[in-house]
Amino acid sequence: MNTTIEAGTLDQWYVLDALTDIPVAAKHHRLLGTDLTTRRGPNGEIAITAAGRDQPLPARQRYGCLWTSLGKPERDILAIPEADESDRRHVACGAVTVRASGLRIVENFLDMAHFPFVHTDILGSEPHTEVRHYATEIRRDVDEVWATDCEFFQPQAALSATGGIVTQYMYRVATPFATLLYKTCPNAADRWDVICLFVQPLDPGQCRAHPVMFLIDNASALADLVQFQQMIFLQDRIILENQRPRLLPLEPRAEIPTRADATSVIYRRWLKEKGVVYGTTLSPS
Repeated sequence: MNTTIEAGTLDQWYVLDALTDIPVAAKHHRLLGTDLTTRRGPNGEIAITAAGRDQPLPARQRYGCLWTSLGKPERDILAIPEADESDRRHVACGAVTVRASGLRIVENFLDMAHFPFVHTDILGSEPHTEVRHYATEIRRDVDEVWATDCEFFQPQAALSATGGIVTQYMYRVATPFATLLYKTCPNAADRWDVICLFVQPLDPGQCRAHPVMFLIDNASALADLVQFQQMIFLQDRIILENQRPRLLPLEPRAEIPTRADATSVIYRRWLKEKGVVYGTTLSPS
């Protein structure tokens, strides 16, 4: 059972799968070291059971995904107002299993410095390698980490982009394992495309990542949008699975940050404030 998992990790909502991937028959899942089973009833309702528990787990359907929790979340599933805008396309990009801490994946998602070297000629290119100064903060009223005023030159910022542009970014970390990116929309200058990454920690050093996008793009084929995002994430997976340690270091001076790592620094500080240990190199107290 999960008695040793701290509340900052346990009392959160997590995605298990896209709703379209939940069959009527039993399907097995894993979350925070616990084996789960889902079953879809004839009325479309989904039941979730956990090994070693008599009572079913909560099941929520939001953003095209099935969410649950092993703890007692104090708040509802994170709000994404853009998801309810009628002219946006909801693009579920599947799930990717990664042999790394889910916190490592969130931190990689927040990092702009790797764009020219990992996503060469797509999200970045040499000699445009500088990460310009940007602002970071913990928004205490909503208990979230934000990075704003981010910008980076990108040869192909999105599938619909027709040339290189300086892309504006905002990053939002809503929970330790759920993060969002708001970025310049090539098709609407006054709006943002929204890319979400919902991370399902299977065990401390392994997870599944669920990318979901809400885009202003009526021209691109759905399969092409999914393929583009999966290509980006699979490039990241190669780097993530070769990082050592596999868990996220939270000890002082374990890894030396640079000016470009401001979001990572404040994210790790926020995790420490929340007492998050699962998926880190720290030992439970």
